[in-house]
Amino acid sequence: MVLTHVQSDEAAASAAVFASRYVQEPVPSYELGEKSISKDAAYQIIHDELLLDGSPRLNLASFVTTWMEPECDRLILEGMNKNYADMDEYPVTTELQNRCVNIIARLFNAPVGAGETAVGVGTVGSSEAIMLAGLAFKRRWQNRRKAEGKPYDRPNIVTGANVQVCWEKFARYFEVELKEVKLSEGCYVMDPDKAVEMVDENTICVAAILGSTLTGEFEDVKRLNDLLAAKNKRTRSACSDPPAVLQIRASEISSVPVL
Repeated sequence: MVLTHVQSDEAAASAAVFASRYVQEPVPSYELGEKSISKDAAYQIIHDELLLDGSPRLNLASFVTTWMEPECDRLILEGMNKNYADMDEYPVTTELQNRCVNIIARLFNAPVGAGETAVGVGTVGSSEAIMLAGLAFKRRWQNRRKAEGKPYDRPNIVTGANVQVCWEKFARYFEVELKEVKLSEGCYVMDPDKAVEMVDENTICVAAILGSTLTGEFEDVKRLNDLLAAKNKRTRSACSDPPAVLQIRASEISSVPVL
């Protein structure tokens, strides 16, 4: 639980332990002060407060990147002042994104032929990636159902109970039923057979994870895909050909659904 409640009036100000003629009294925490302070004093106050945060190196409960080569840090700093929402202004950054998309697509054997390019987009973390992928699945399913004159108001997704919480958020935010495959003693990843049993004509996707939230295990994506393909072949008239979506969990910023 994140504690955000202010306990007392004293908590409304930040104590400046590095005295200077610029900081002779506590600095307000929730409003602008009447007087400005020097940039080095402001830095030191915030720097010291952040020391009370946990150390990322000791964080085993979430997916974080704790170290990168200094060259990576430098590239991040050099790109921080780019507003990438204006993609036309930064064509080289867009090209680098497209290269990464194609590298990842080929790494995981996406059906990309020689001279062809994969379709994808860079996102800020796996949560955004899953939201976008889920919306793409939902829209495609809805369009197909509309064209067939069938109901399109009850989509569902199938996941293991070990998935990241953003799958639950996607289902809640975008009104999609979440079908979870329960885990069993000694098996802490999704069972492909049980997952495929839950698939019906309203299933928009089945999620498989490389790097389970609980143990870091890889789920059997190939078996899941083979079982889905076999079921679709048997029930093509009723089933909506739900594809499997692959969530890669190396770290929070490198999680990419492969469509």
